[in-house]
Amino acid sequence: MDYSLSEQQEMLKKSARDFLSSESPKSLARQMATDERGFPPQLYIKMANLGWLGLNFPEKYGGTGASFLDLVVLLEETGRACLPGPFFTSSVLSGMTILELGSESQKRELLPEIASGQIIVTLANIEPESGYNPNKLKTKATPNGNNYSISGNKILVPYAHVANYCICTAQTNAGISISVIDSSTSGIKLTPLKTIAADKQFEIVFNKVMVPKKNILGKEGEGNAQLQQIMLKAAVAKCAEMVGGAQQVLEMTVEYVKERKQFSVPVGSFQAIQHHCANMLTDIDTSIFLTYQAAWKISEGIPFAKDASIAKAWVSDAYKRATKLGHQCIGGVSLIEDHDMPFFSRRAKAAELILGDADYHRELIAQELAL
Repeated sequence: MDYSLSEQQEMLKKSARDFLSSESPKSLARQMATDERGFPPQLYIKMANLGWLGLNFPEKYGGTGASFLDLVVLLEETGRACLPGPFFTSSVLSGMTILELGSESQKRELLPEIASGQIIVTLANIEPESGYNPNKLKTKATPNGNNYSISGNKILVPYAHVANYCICTAQTNAGISISVIDSSTSGIKLTPLKTIAADKQFEIVFNKVMVPKKNILGKEGEGNAQLQQIMLKAAVAKCAEMVGGAQQVLEMTVEYVKERKQFSVPVGSFQAIQHHCANMLTDIDTSIFLTYQAAWKISEGIPFAKDASIAKAWVSDAYKRATKLGHQCIGGVSLIEDHDMPFFSRRAKAAELILGDADYHRELIAQELAL
């Protein structure tokens, strides 16, 4: 494959960086960490007007018809900017789920409103004891006439407090099924969770929530296999965010060690610091290669499962290593809350666990190699 960006992708990358530099500085991300909503609605609408919220949706569903590779280019810039808000969970994770599993009527109803920023959709598929193993799901969907009655607990549901709809996995008589639930339905209780990255994660308790059977996404009982491929694509998308963040960490570190002097010389002239920066660059360049290779295969319709897990396993560890070395190079000032580095290191830890950590994906790789 050719790893150079196309002219259109270069334009997307530049315009995204320029927009985020002016509209979403690090100070905004820090402010939103303590904000109840977690993002400024006016910024979200501006992103919708740029076509970002439906970037890889077909035009007939209100999108721009861009490829998955184009989406990765954009996500790299949002990761660099530490963009706050439900863009990833609504447009990427939930949007991808609806696009691949939804009926024609479901797509026409939901995707244009996601792309325009009129609605936010989140995904509830993790339970306290299940992790990312769908075979351990305990949430039940019991038939009740033309509806399902859903009861169970979900955790780590991002931006559930502002979501208009929730995509929920549950056990039915036929197996695991995926349904779209209107967040205004009675029987739903939200509890905010305190997280290391100060992102907006919630526990949702479903207590006999009535959901029409027509709200099932995809084939009833086949949610396990259906969601697995979507989660792997989303893992590659999350890698793109992490790559952008790691690049920003390296740039901050190099800029600091060039200016900071010790014994009348820049600390960047010390061999130990140079080794740290070289190791950071090696980790980041490898992360870029693995992420874009997986993204290219997804865009070209080539089998990608192993590549996606290799990327997520490597990038999860590499981003953490980069932030640790950044802290070491910059020193004590990088540990205070007013510095940007803690924001990236906390996000690196959170991103490691989202959509499966390195150990989870190494197990998937082992299963692929055993076939």
